[in-house]
Amino acid sequence: MTITQQTDYDLARLDDAFAAFRAAHPEFDNAELEKLRASEYSRLDRLNHIYLDYTGGGLYSETQLRQHQSLLLEGVYGNPHSGNPTSLAMTRLDEDARRYIFQFFNADPAEYVVIFTSNASGALKHVGESYPFEPGANYLLTFDNHNSVNGIREFARAKGATVMYSPVVPPDLRIDEARLRENLDHANPNSHNLFAYPAQSNFSGVQHSLEWIEIARAKGWDVLVDCAAFAPTNYLDLSQWKPDFISLSFYKIFGYPTGVGALIARRPALQKLRRPWFAGGTIHVASVQAGNHYLADGEAAFEDGTIDYLNLPAVEIGLKFLLSVGIENIHHRVMALTDWLLKGLLSLRHSNGKPLVTIYGPTDTTQRGGTIALNFYDANGKIFDFRLIESLANQHNISLRTGCFCNPGAGELALNISAEDMRAIFEEHDRMTFAQFVEAMTQKGDVEAAGAVRVSVGIATNFADVYRFMHFAQTFVDKKSD
Repeated sequence: MTITQQTDYDLARLDDAFAAFRAAHPEFDNAELEKLRASEYSRLDRLNHIYLDYTGGGLYSETQLRQHQSLLLEGVYGNPHSGNPTSLAMTRLDEDARRYIFQFFNADPAEYVVIFTSNASGALKHVGESYPFEPGANYLLTFDNHNSVNGIREFARAKGATVMYSPVVPPDLRIDEARLRENLDHANPNSHNLFAYPAQSNFSGVQHSLEWIEIARAKGWDVLVDCAAFAPTNYLDLSQWKPDFISLSFYKIFGYPTGVGALIARRPALQKLRRPWFAGGTIHVASVQAGNHYLADGEAAFEDGTIDYLNLPAVEIGLKFLLSVGIENIHHRVMALTDWLLKGLLSLRHSNGKPLVTIYGPTDTTQRGGTIALNFYDANGKIFDFRLIESLANQHNISLRTGCFCNPGAGELALNISAEDMRAIFEEHDRMTFAQFVEAMTQKGDVEAAGAVRVSVGIATNFADVYRFMHFAQTFVDKKSD
């Protein structure tokens, strides 16, 4: 029986299944990565955790913690906005981290600037509030952007710019290329144009071509690429691909530290941004009596207040750890596990032959990452409430994620929620919680779900994790959704 025909996920057969998996995916075999689980992430097995939420947040290694703790214990470090010894020591470490980010992403410091933020959302807010939107300007974005990218539309609208959405197409949720090219042709040569899309969708796992960067720039657009879901398992080479703005959260890449992200910006694009305020650390000179200020240059103009200076060295430590493992090695393992999961999930059938799951996004590993969005259905085609799936997964110590994943556009298309459905929600309610939204959607006869289940694999995932998830998924075969 081949692994693609495997339908019985009895835990007693785990070793046999692993042997078949290795035969089908020889790229998975890597002695160093096999050791990594026991040496760096042993807490997963010790605490019996099945962690399948890497798109939500990466996991840190023990080495990262030890190295950062050692650095803090062996030195005395102060606020870097000064010239005293502890401040200078901290400044050197923070600038070392900034330089290493350039090195890791192969970015030329003469072309790019690295701005430290609290997370990817903070990076995106910098762009949104500072971009020179005006009447005649355009903001174009794909349907499957994260809400932090969607939120930039509020800055654009407030300043009179035109907001356009370019669709992705179910079931694979890839870009409608004809529509996107048509929308890109609407750049206003006499104003400013910003195009935003994710390198990898945090909903479907789709990886959109980075070639859209140069296509859009050639048509007069500044290009913002959200790499928060892409960077943890894929190499981004900024000497080859040259977006104007890149947003990142480092905890999604290597788990620790949280609270640190970056906006990597091309210097010509950064010069277009006009900050609506200033803060401590962002100015050279400010005057109360004169009512004026001189903004600092480069990244300093955007790093509001005191940067998270004690945690910035941990960013360099995390990137070096990732490099020691090898981003390509991680990518190959993640895609092998994703391939096995996709095939396994699609093989699950009820006794009457009906499929157990619907997958939203690509059902093979072509141009996709290790994120899978799905819903469970009973033999009569009735959906299992995604909240029930999460609750039962919790009982098995499986960490997965449910809901819309802050990606409403992809969710609306995947779940067949119409524009009329959504307009009615906003016309009939002043405000509502997500729970109330789910309830309102499930009461509509033409909407079967208001959310989905998402599993995602990463650096520390092993075969036993995905096999045990399949064992859990199999328990819904021939069960009724109620």
